[in-house]
Amino acid sequence: MDLEIDPEHLKVLPHHQYITTSGLSPSTVSPSPIDQFRTWFKDAVEGDKVHEPEAMSLSTSTPEGIPSARMVLFKELDHRGFVFFTNYTSRKSKEILANPHAALVFYWREVHRSVRVVGRVEKISQEESAEYFHSRPVGSQLGAWASKQSSVVAEGEVHERLKKLEQKFGQDVPLPEFWGGWRVVPKFVIILFLSTSLEASLMTMIYLSSEVEFWIGKPSRLHDRVRYLRVAGSTDDNPEWKVERLSP
Repeated sequence: MDLEIDPEHLKVLPHHQYITTSGLSPSTVSPSPIDQFRTWFKDAVEGDKVHEPEAMSLSTSTPEGIPSARMVLFKELDHRGFVFFTNYTSRKSKEILANPHAALVFYWREVHRSVRVVGRVEKISQEESAEYFHSRPVGSQLGAWASKQSSVVAEGEVHERLKKLEQKFGQDVPLPEFWGGWRVVPKFVIILFLSTSLEASLMTMIYLSSEVEFWIGKPSRLHDRVRYLRVAGSTDDNPEWKVERLSP
């Protein structure tokens, strides 16, 4: 990659072109974004080109609308949505508890594909969290106990804590009560805002239709984009979707 660097600026000079033989349109995708994602993720894994297909960007926000984003690992897909695991006292978890909506982005550069998900976030069950937790290497289990995620820490403090936990638990590490999974569920949401004054009481309804978008890079930045919008009134167990093409 060619760069132009001076004391005041950094510029990326190349204009890469995407070359893909596959196309994308509402007529060629699955009626369900969950099924479509399953197909694409399987292709990303089995094609042996994408180095870390489970890596995804997770964006959350405070109730005031201040966003934050970080990379996490996607771990499970079911008929409801996308599951990842983390510390429940971390910044992202605190923001989710205060504002239970999030956005995910998968970017598979090697195959010029991307998936974007917007949805409501819910905790998975403790049983589901325990099952995954105990499938992890013991070192990772102990690491979940040792790290007070997102808090300021002194040099060497985490490793000292880890040594004590190794002595305490050995190979039999229990699930921490502060650790587990979140599921991002693309669903139709109604938010009510109530404002009162001396003159009148006003209630405003905002309808938020969650979405899943699939993207394929194309030459001249004329990319293929297909978006699924959750239909109001459809249930999580039997969701209905509006599928449409978006302009590049």
